[in-house]
Amino acid sequence: MPWILIGLAGLLEVGWAIGLKYTEGFTRLVPSIFTGLGIAGSMILLSMAAKSLPIGTAYGVWVGIGAVGSALLGIVILGEPATAARIFFLSLMVVAIVGLKLTSGGH
Repeated sequence: MPWILIGLAGLLEVGWAIGLKYTEGFTRLVPSIFTGLGIAGSMILLSMAAKSLPIGTAYGVWVGIGAVGSALLGIVILGEPATAARIFFLSLMVVAIVGLKLTSGGH
């Protein structure tokens, strides 16, 4: 169950990170509300998962999901560059996320 919570928390992090682009510096009400709810939900789910997972693992996987997901959506939705170097380093982040999960001690 904690891994499901981390996965959901990471997806919410992707959502609020992308949402930041649409808040225009928190000057647009509706995107700002959704972004704030995403931040709160992501943190709550992370804290729940961290009850039974090592915090370094939980936080590392959470940040990794958020970073990789945000970068990929930035490429797909926002038209950010998809250079070979960016894809390579995003792939390394995925390897790190999987490595943290596999070495977490069996939760």
